[in-house]
Amino acid sequence: MELIELGISQWFTDQASELCEPEQRIARVTAVDRGQCIIRNEDGEVPAKATNKFMNSTETAQDRPCVGDWVCVIYDDSNNAATIHTVLPRRSFLRRKSAGKSSSFQMIAANIDMIFIVQSCHKDFNVSRLERYLVMANEGHVEPLLILSKTDLVSAEQLEQLIAEIRVVGITTRIITLSNLTGEGLDQIKASIAFGKTYCLVGSSGVGKSTLINQLTGQNTLETGTVSTSGEGRHTTVRRQLIVLEQGGMIIDTPGMREVGVLVASEGTDDNFDDIHSFSTLCRFTNCSHTNEPGCAVLKAIQQGTLHQKHYKNYLKLKMESAFNNTSCTDKRKKGKKS
Repeated sequence: MELIELGISQWFTDQASELCEPEQRIARVTAVDRGQCIIRNEDGEVPAKATNKFMNSTETAQDRPCVGDWVCVIYDDSNNAATIHTVLPRRSFLRRKSAGKSSSFQMIAANIDMIFIVQSCHKDFNVSRLERYLVMANEGHVEPLLILSKTDLVSAEQLEQLIAEIRVVGITTRIITLSNLTGEGLDQIKASIAFGKTYCLVGSSGVGKSTLINQLTGQNTLETGTVSTSGEGRHTTVRRQLIVLEQGGMIIDTPGMREVGVLVASEGTDDNFDDIHSFSTLCRFTNCSHTNEPGCAVLKAIQQGTLHQKHYKNYLKLKMESAFNNTSCTDKRKKGKKS
């Protein structure tokens, strides 16, 4: 295998020439599990662990290796293991706020070209959660693609209604409808995967992500859970891992997410709600909060039915969440400097 098949580009090669020592080689992180990594280069996969020196030099968890990273490594004499000395700068990333009340965030994957956001047409469908995934994609500079799975569980009319619910709030992202049972939509997903590009699957547990990967690889690459009587699958993926597809391209599977919290994503939020942002330029006050000010063009658009009420409420919730987490992060940094 050549490094180009793993997604290397001249940009990463230039970074490696500056940051890697002469005795170090470049490899890509394909899995991370409890601090242990699997890396891959043109010779294959081996286990790897970051050196204590590197770990001590990192300020936060985001600086440590995650799936999709390019790293500078030294292989042992037998080439059966390696140590990680440097993580190269990331061109894109996916991250979310850590679950619970923590104001820290969790890296999901790095150097992603496109995120496949999977939602089931059955019980999992949730437009507000979908908007959160889109904020995550915008913040990390990753192109999104929506996959509505398990279309065999709904009628054609119900499917049209679900798509209409997505479009009415201003989401224009491309949508592919998929049935893992019949295979309808699979060819469209395959056609979206290009040689040397990296794709990441995200979504709740049981929406069919592992089944989709098995269909893309043509084999039982990942274990899948039995489907319940309700038609929903069961959570099976326990770690993030990058899989190289025979037809070219790579796909990263991720465990199901119960929470999709945003951390400091004001830019990503504005990009995802550009319809609201456009109206806000017409507000009487430049610092309008779009809640109760006179002359608010956003509130006027809602009253006139131009903006969807649910879309607007989710926007306010995400902005407040982002502002709160931003303040918490700033306080943490200040405390860290004092200590």
